[in-house]
Amino acid sequence: MHKLTLLLTMTALATASYADEKKQPWDVEVDVGAIATSGNTETTSIQFKVDAKQNLEKWENQYVFNSLFKEDEVSQDDGTSNTEKTAEKYFGSAKFAYLLGVEKSYLFGFGSYTDDKFGAYRTYTTLALGYGDWLYSSPRFNWFVEAGPGYFEGEKVIESADENLPDTISNESGAILRAATALEWKITDNAEFKQTVSVESGADNTRTVSETSLATSINGSMKMKVGFTVANDTDVAPGKEKTDTTTFINLVYSF
Repeated sequence: MHKLTLLLTMTALATASYADEKKQPWDVEVDVGAIATSGNTETTSIQFKVDAKQNLEKWENQYVFNSLFKEDEVSQDDGTSNTEKTAEKYFGSAKFAYLLGVEKSYLFGFGSYTDDKFGAYRTYTTLALGYGDWLYSSPRFNWFVEAGPGYFEGEKVIESADENLPDTISNESGAILRAATALEWKITDNAEFKQTVSVESGADNTRTVSETSLATSINGSMKMKVGFTVANDTDVAPGKEKTDTTTFINLVYSF
């Protein structure tokens, strides 16, 4: 009788542990960051991001939307200053990963679209297919890599030499090779480090995007996240910078 009770207890504990480890159908994080200054310098900056992960039996899908808006006080040639919009960027992506087995390897399809009013490229669209695998996976540390061929279309901005004339657009398109990696390290129960890098390389341009962040828990569903993003295009028109950087402090709500 005692042996039967012990066996039933162990079975119940194992079942409960397995249930705890099962992934939720959706993991969603919403980032919001805003900075406003006044006085000698006037600046308004707003960042909004949604990162939704869908966990199915044979699929792990991810949907991302990110936006950035910024206004700064800009000095004019006559000595006056006006508040002007200096950044307006929207990014959306979707990745569909079909799991191949218990080793966490997968086949993926990826698509992204960027609309950047002040960037070196006005729009940038990417489609890619490929293979990915988890190099290491544990409750504390996860690291995966993926790569595959794809296609891109971009509208490169060529600034006009005459301020009274609008900028011109040069359309580019072609084959690319896309590679990406992500590292997630749960340092403690309340602190998590993340690093993501993607490279999309083609004959016309190579685009590299990196994001580094550290998040600390405020409560069960709220986090404070600080981070740094770098986006680089190797082939830009004269007058445009190759690298854009963003430093952020966001509140993150998870559900």
